[in-house]
Amino acid sequence: MRKVIYTIGFLLCLPLLGHAQQGGLVHVKVLDEQVKKNGREVDVRFTLDLTDVKLGGQESLRLHPVVVAKEGQKELVLSPVVVDGKIRSRVHEREKALKGISATDGAYTVVRRRNGKPQQVEYTATLPYEPWMAQSRLVLRQQVTGCLECAGKELATEESPVRNTFLQLFRPQYSTAFVQPEKETVKVRDEVRVARLQFRQDSRKIDPKFKNNEAELATVTGSIEAVKTNSDLKITGVYITGYASPEGTVEYNLKLSKDRADALAAYAQKDTRLDALLWHVTGAGEDWEGLREEVKKHPKLLRIDDVLKIIDECEGDQDLCEQRIRDLVPPDIYQRLLNEMYGPLRRNEYRIEYNVRNFNLEEAKKQLQARPDLLSVEEIYSVADSYGKGTAGYNDAMLIAARTYPSNAAAVVNGAYVKMEQGDVKGAVTLLEGCKVKEDAVVLNALGVAYARDKQYDKARFTLESALKAGSTEARTNLEQLAGVVADL
Repeated sequence: MRKVIYTIGFLLCLPLLGHAQQGGLVHVKVLDEQVKKNGREVDVRFTLDLTDVKLGGQESLRLHPVVVAKEGQKELVLSPVVVDGKIRSRVHEREKALKGISATDGAYTVVRRRNGKPQQVEYTATLPYEPWMAQSRLVLRQQVTGCLECAGKELATEESPVRNTFLQLFRPQYSTAFVQPEKETVKVRDEVRVARLQFRQDSRKIDPKFKNNEAELATVTGSIEAVKTNSDLKITGVYITGYASPEGTVEYNLKLSKDRADALAAYAQKDTRLDALLWHVTGAGEDWEGLREEVKKHPKLLRIDDVLKIIDECEGDQDLCEQRIRDLVPPDIYQRLLNEMYGPLRRNEYRIEYNVRNFNLEEAKKQLQARPDLLSVEEIYSVADSYGKGTAGYNDAMLIAARTYPSNAAAVVNGAYVKMEQGDVKGAVTLLEGCKVKEDAVVLNALGVAYARDKQYDKARFTLESALKAGSTEARTNLEQLAGVVADL
């Protein structure tokens, strides 16, 4: 018995002439075919049963095992088994003895057919694996010649399927279990807004008639009233933080930002009649981080790199940093900062914090369309379950939860799994990459699976390894599944 290792190439098919001579392929049986992938190689084993084959003395039968790609664009022809009739066998032997070569050279094996007697040939081969093989089929192709390759005598060929699926691709079973969200005992929500009030120079007093202040104040009080008058909500605090631009001293700007925040709180409290104990005011002083963002919005600013460098290196004396910006030449640089970029820094940010009551199923269904942010993830999932898993209503609810709560690992992961089940793998990747807790173990595991299904295998391996280090028990299984997929590439 012989075992042959093949090198894959583009090989020409033997011509199919559409007719056969005595001893046609229908009389050859293929038994116990086995195909097994071992790393980068494929082991092939089967038995050719020639018992029913009848050959004339002058005839020779060649049996070629052939691996044919799914669309037929590639194939690998294996060494043939040559079956000779009595006279042809002697001719080949004599040819080999006299010339040193024979028409049977390159054959897997050569056997003499003894008609009417049982006869089998064990065939084994090891092939280098190529991805196209996973979608291919194994066929047996025969050639029959009626005399010793004599001139004018055509070859007759036939083909018969042996294994319709030569090699199955590894089918990964990634672990993507539903993640149970934590129960939200008290639903705490907030709304963060910015009030850009205009103050006269060095003034802490709010003048509603000055510039656009009336509209800004109406927005502030309107926001608070909208929460206050909503029977589903209960305000637990209003937090106002004042910010200043860098001109002037740090000490002065800290007090200025606090005074202006106090002025807004006093005005809004009087207008909304909200309990004084609910107001919390802070002065943050100069906003250098905000200044950097404003400067980046003006890429044509002269010496912008120098300005950004001063901002980035300002870790101590901010008054000195501001002076360094003032000293930049030409003076137009500072003037532009003062006129165009310092203004947005002078602001009050306010956050309205409130609790939300719990909703029953019917109420939750209505809120899901109007204000999903007032529902807990658990409440949204109750709505989803009411429609039944896999339904359009279920999927919509799960995805709303994921979009509404990008910081909730369970909501994002479960939403991503819905995306994957819908066939939207790229959508799942986008959802997970946008998660605000991307270092969470369950998020990393889900993202690794999404990368794997999107055929981003290097990213998948790295992300799943990170998930494993972060404590995901599923990541180990998913890494094993990924290894099986990669081995087929």
